[in-house]
Amino acid sequence: MRIGITGIDGLLGWHLRCFLYSRNDVAVVGAGRDAFSSPERLREFAASCDAIVHLAGMNRGPDAEVASTNVALTEALLSACAAAGAAPHIVFSSSTRISSGTPYGESKKRCSALISEWAARRGARFTNLVLPNVFGEGGKPFYNSAVSTFCYQLANGQEPNIIEDNEIEILHAQRVAALAFAALEQGSSGDIFPKGEVFRVSALLARLKALAADYSEQIFPDLSSTADLDLFNTYRSYLFPARYPVSIAKRSDARGSVIEAVKSRVGGQTFFSTTALGVTRGNHYHARKIERFLVVKGSALVRVRKLFSGETVEFRVDGDHPGYIDMPALHTHSVTNTGADELITLFWTNEIFDPLSPDTYPEMV
Repeated sequence: MRIGITGIDGLLGWHLRCFLYSRNDVAVVGAGRDAFSSPERLREFAASCDAIVHLAGMNRGPDAEVASTNVALTEALLSACAAAGAAPHIVFSSSTRISSGTPYGESKKRCSALISEWAARRGARFTNLVLPNVFGEGGKPFYNSAVSTFCYQLANGQEPNIIEDNEIEILHAQRVAALAFAALEQGSSGDIFPKGEVFRVSALLARLKALAADYSEQIFPDLSSTADLDLFNTYRSYLFPARYPVSIAKRSDARGSVIEAVKSRVGGQTFFSTTALGVTRGNHYHARKIERFLVVKGSALVRVRKLFSGETVEFRVDGDHPGYIDMPALHTHSVTNTGADELITLFWTNEIFDPLSPDTYPEMV
């Protein structure tokens, strides 16, 4: 299946692309701002797709501009489909704010109506995802969601400010990606109203502060709930790479040395590896799993790269000055022995390895 993604460089677009990346039966075709600036490029995009997940849109800005931009993007996509003679299955990211009476909500309602009318004329499938507030790793603070803003502020030592203490419903971007792909796989049409977690804003901020407080004390918080794991991974994404490696106290006496490698309220799994000189381990990424790298003997180069990015972050670490690096989700990573002797690296993950759901995907850094 060739799946087109409009707004591929946005929060949801990047998460959907990450979600689909490990699948061998899917090819992803992206349409960013450049495609929408050229009717010919957009027509070629539409012609090349079996299905399109339409995520391109504007969330923040002057009301009139937000509304007109969202409608114009949808009209341009449908015109491109008509010009190409294409009738792909379209999945659209609508919003629960369609009933709010705001220009943004009204524009989303109008876009859904336009696609529905087009699908009825062409005999095409249309899935309308009516989404609550979406958050996730890589979200823009002060733009995508309150979660992104709060996480950014807490990670940078700022005190978040609550403007209105309303109830909000939040949903992680990887959950949305899974729903969008399921709709395409199943060929389903109609409205889908996915349920997220409902918080009062003050309670959400308190939850994030508690997660951040544990982590600042070098303790992994209790991540037994999916909601807490998603919030914690989102928070951690704003700490990388500046926070790492985190130094650990090394206590030595005549008997030798002791370091506290992992402190956790969550359990998980600890293991270690030995690595010969010049050998590299890893070259994989995780979508949900937290993985800690801690060199306890020898010297190493740890390399980390965000999926689809050309920029690699490098950390040089050694066992004489222990410091851990906690890998952010959706970042491929590796460790290479750069010393003169055998390398010993301790690893910790927040879940016990499950061969039926390993959440480990090969990707060269």
